[in-house]
Amino acid sequence: MYRWMMISVLLLGLCVADSDAAKPLRDITRFKGQGASVVQGLGLVVGLNGTGDKGTELVMARPLAAALTKLGNPVSIDDLASTKAAALVLVTCEIPRQGAKTDDQLKVTISALNSAKSLEGGTLLLTPLAPFPDSPVYAFARGSLSIADEDFPTVATISKGGQMVRDVNTMPEIDGSFDLIVDADFAGWDAVGTMASEINQQYLLSGTRLGESLAKPIDNRTIRITVPATERANPASFYGDIMETNIESAIRKLPAKVICDTRTGIIVITGDVQVSPAVITHKDLRITTIMPPPLPNANNPTEQLSEFALIEAPIEASGDTARLNDLIAAFDQLNIPPREQINILQMLHESGNLHARLIIDGLE
Repeated sequence: MYRWMMISVLLLGLCVADSDAAKPLRDITRFKGQGASVVQGLGLVVGLNGTGDKGTELVMARPLAAALTKLGNPVSIDDLASTKAAALVLVTCEIPRQGAKTDDQLKVTISALNSAKSLEGGTLLLTPLAPFPDSPVYAFARGSLSIADEDFPTVATISKGGQMVRDVNTMPEIDGSFDLIVDADFAGWDAVGTMASEINQQYLLSGTRLGESLAKPIDNRTIRITVPATERANPASFYGDIMETNIESAIRKLPAKVICDTRTGIIVITGDVQVSPAVITHKDLRITTIMPPPLPNANNPTEQLSEFALIEAPIEASGDTARLNDLIAAFDQLNIPPREQINILQMLHESGNLHARLIIDGLE
């Protein structure tokens, strides 16, 4: 039984998704000076089923003995010689570029440091996290581990395992002007210029706001925003309005490019990426350019149709092509996992049917 994906060059009347949905400026820009930060610390994972560090490794045995002593069970290092239920790990938490407030819960990543073979089933003991040694603690991490990739069982995550104990404010004060930095994947003079024009148009044409342009491109990744005198009493509201600007038209001016992150399953599409007709079989998915097969009958008793999604070719498309945005929407319609989507895109690219640069984990 197959799930069928139809990449059709005919207008047959089934629209999969609206690929022109509004995209706000905040999704691809940041305030200059604003950036993500990392806090980390050494921790202990316990509860491993014989897959932890060897008890003879002093780098693990010493902190484990100290932790047990603090919990009211003093032991010597020699007492831990036969254990393989614990592992020394590096705990890392990335604070997003918009900052964090006390009690916010963030994802943490745990990586084995010594001979541990797997962290599956382990629990992280309470671990203080700081930006560098001897600096104040910004967060604590603890909780049950989840293995993100079975091929790498010595790396795990806890989705809300880090709890902030200090505020982290990454937003500089807004004065008479400020710069917005466009994410590298969306850089380009044409795109940045169009973004600046969209900002001016949306702001100046709303209400009674008339006057000189307030957004100006500085380089292929920087837009300078001048705060009008009437907005300087409440710059935060002005900044929020600017960041809601729809920049979908600017995205379409970027070179055709598909950026994939296999770790997170994120797929970013820039420009108007087109897909030529192709036939690819991947697991239980078949991508084809022909009409779906007939339902089982006497002449064809074995072939069955379970699902299909139709991809239209837009009227303005050149040749027999379909938009990748619609193909991705159909992937979602058929509940295809993001990592499998990336594998299919890679096959389309290798066969010459994906008309764009394909970048996977930073590599072309």
